[in-house]
Amino acid sequence: MKNKLKIMFSNLCCSYCKNGFDENSIEIKRQESGLLVAHLICQHCGKSFGVAFVGLSNLEVKSEPLEVQEGPEPITYDDVIDAHRFIKELDEHWQEHLPKN
Repeated sequence: MKNKLKIMFSNLCCSYCKNGFDENSIEIKRQESGLLVAHLICQHCGKSFGVAFVGLSNLEVKSEPLEVQEGPEPITYDDVIDAHRFIKELDEHWQEHLPKN
C-alpha cells in the first residue's frame, strides 16, 4: 500500500520549497483493510500537508509521469491592485455586480 502512495506522490513537489517527495515523506498513521490514514511531510523544509484518509484497495496506480496542462495566465501585481480598488469602491449596491441566475 505504501508503494502505491509513493508512486502517487513521486511526480509532485512541495509547494513551499519545490523539492520532491520521497518514500520518507509519507507517514502512515493507521492502516485498515483498504483504507489508511497518511500524513505527508516535506523532508527538506518540514512543511506538513496534513492528514488524508486514502482508500486504495482496488486502485491500480501507473508509474507514468503526469501530463502538465496549461492553465489560466498568472495573476499579476496590477490585477491585485485593480481588484483592491474595485472592492474598495463598492457601495450598498454591491449585489448588482453578482451574476444573475
